[in-house]
Amino acid sequence: MLTALIICFPFLLAFLFFVFKGKSLSNLAFGASILELLICLVAFFTFQKNAEVQFPLEFSWIPSLGIKFKVGIDGISLILVLLTGLITPFIILSSANKNIENQSAFYGLIFLMQGALMGVFTAFDGFLFYIFWELALLPIYFICLIWGGENRQKITLKFFIYTILGSLLMLIGFIVVYLHTPGSHSFDWNQMILAAKQMPSSLQVWVFWLVFMAFAIKMPVFPFHTWQPDTYTVAPAQGTMLLSAIMLKMGTYGVLRWLLPIAPLGVAQWGDFAMVLCIIGIVYAGIIAIKQTDFKRLVAYSSISHVGLIGAGMFAINVQGFQGALMQMLSHGISVFALFYIIDLIETRTKTRNLNELGGIRSVAPQFATVFMIIMLGSVALPLTNGFVGEFLLLNGLYQYNSIYAAIAGLTIILGAIYMLRSYQLSMLGENSVKTNSFPELSSSEKLILIPMVVLVIVLGVYPQPILSATEPAVENLINVIQQKTILTVR
Repeated sequence: MLTALIICFPFLLAFLFFVFKGKSLSNLAFGASILELLICLVAFFTFQKNAEVQFPLEFSWIPSLGIKFKVGIDGISLILVLLTGLITPFIILSSANKNIENQSAFYGLIFLMQGALMGVFTAFDGFLFYIFWELALLPIYFICLIWGGENRQKITLKFFIYTILGSLLMLIGFIVVYLHTPGSHSFDWNQMILAAKQMPSSLQVWVFWLVFMAFAIKMPVFPFHTWQPDTYTVAPAQGTMLLSAIMLKMGTYGVLRWLLPIAPLGVAQWGDFAMVLCIIGIVYAGIIAIKQTDFKRLVAYSSISHVGLIGAGMFAINVQGFQGALMQMLSHGISVFALFYIIDLIETRTKTRNLNELGGIRSVAPQFATVFMIIMLGSVALPLTNGFVGEFLLLNGLYQYNSIYAAIAGLTIILGAIYMLRSYQLSMLGENSVKTNSFPELSSSEKLILIPMVVLVIVLGVYPQPILSATEPAVENLINVIQQKTILTVR
């Protein structure tokens, strides 16, 4: 029942915010999101570190079609549930000093999206997963459309078309597998995996591409990434945080949970090609990030590069690659949220995101510059920071698969250091510009957001073992499932 509470509580909050309108609702929304975080922490600390799916809820939803409401949490789901519960309160807190019109709708949409994301990360029925997947798209579409910046209608429509097309392809792929499930047709995760044993490789190739396209668009993977930089740039700060810190993890999670186990023969034939696309994205996006002067757009491209490494590591299909992917999903969510918040603070204070118009902030706001430095070092994977653990494991997993691929993918560290150090130099160092002469130091409320992020960057880098030990049994079991050695059952 704990899983059901994690999913349903944000939906209840969304309903309450939509119905009971008012002003100055940020404190109320923040308090409600803290309650959801506490529920997620209960799940994390009571989770038994084994491969079982825990806190399950299962009942027949549409019996005639073999559709169930089946949810639960294993070690893979646990990390994404924790990330979603953790980041949402800070996203809400970051909006406290914003002049947001129609706050009830704004926070209602955030909670609606949080509930849908929790459903995505805990669903063990393919159709239910699809429903939550689609539901998560609607709130962020309206957040970007209503509170976004210039040209938001055109850019948001492009984002919507991309993602809805990918969703339909995924549904078609799921239906193909559904029609091959043994006995009466079912979208049950276990039954869909069993169907993979009966499907010929030629059909699994089609399933692979149908489902991969949906996840590749969401992550995004080159060349399906073109919607992302524009959308991240035009979205309001909180919308960009939701998209980058949490929502893109839907794609990476989907690859692990659904794509790899339900089309193993398709993965065997085309997984190498998908890995190459991910690696191209690492280098391509990293090079483009170096040339950016819009700070927000720079971080958007850096996100494509980081996620490319996650994708490449997953297609290596080994323990190190999977462990690294999960660790990096958590670390990237924390770092990219903090980076976009820092960018939002800079834009609010100076009215610009252009790096060429900044400079010298360290001399007038040393605390701000110090916090930015630590977050940046985590993003470039400095040892003893959160980014290092995931990237080391991912590159290790890639090296076991193909040393050349690992060498090329390792460029993410070099390119990341170049564009992030360059952004720090242009914004924090050098002479003050007209826009940074009176740059204010961090306020108490801003420290309340950034200091926990700094602590997480360091703690996860120094002591990642609680996360790794929680995910390892589920990762090992998933590899066995992909290799058709066992089937995991929800008990």
